[in-house]
Amino acid sequence: MNNIITISRQHGSGGREIGAILAKKLHLPFYDKELITRAAKESGFAEAAFENAEKKATNSLLYSIAMGMNAYGNHDIGIAHLSIDDQIYLAQSDVIRKIASEGPCILVGRCADYILKDHDQVVNVFIWADMKFRRKRIAALYQMEESKAEDEIIKADKRRANYYNYRATEKWGRAENYHMSLRSDYIGMENTAECIARYLQYGERGLSSRE
Repeated sequence: MNNIITISRQHGSGGREIGAILAKKLHLPFYDKELITRAAKESGFAEAAFENAEKKATNSLLYSIAMGMNAYGNHDIGIAHLSIDDQIYLAQSDVIRKIASEGPCILVGRCADYILKDHDQVVNVFIWADMKFRRKRIAALYQMEESKAEDEIIKADKRRANYYNYRATEKWGRAENYHMSLRSDYIGMENTAECIARYLQYGERGLSSRE
């Protein structure tokens, strides 16, 4: 298996759990919080800075203004003149590319699908689920009322979408941006991971037959 798998997910859909199951099944390195730890170590920024970057993206317009309207994409501006969040994004991007260069792995979130869009062997997956399922799951995980859980889910998804849409040229959650989109509550976590594993097998067979 030569693929790098990126997993984007709705809050509460179990995307991280599915990624961990898949990593164990395929014997691959798994990066979620681990990516933040490595990025912090290599960049010198605190781990909390990476964790907070996505949480700030509550309104796409205000976020773009606050972050300098994609200043990190202007090659005439030195890194010292970028916002802290833009510097963090660049540091995180560098680490994601380094990890990808080291071989097959599974990466959860952090715009990894976009950052690796020019990589030859990346498979991008989006995990989603019915709100009722996600509401119950988040309520149980964080011991809160379901009504509050739904509010948290809506806010978290909005933050993820705004963060991604600001950094990338594509739109978060759109089917055409991914190789496959799976509804985890319909078949369960284990079966969702198995579906991805089967897809990878068929994809490699198809690639071999075309070469």
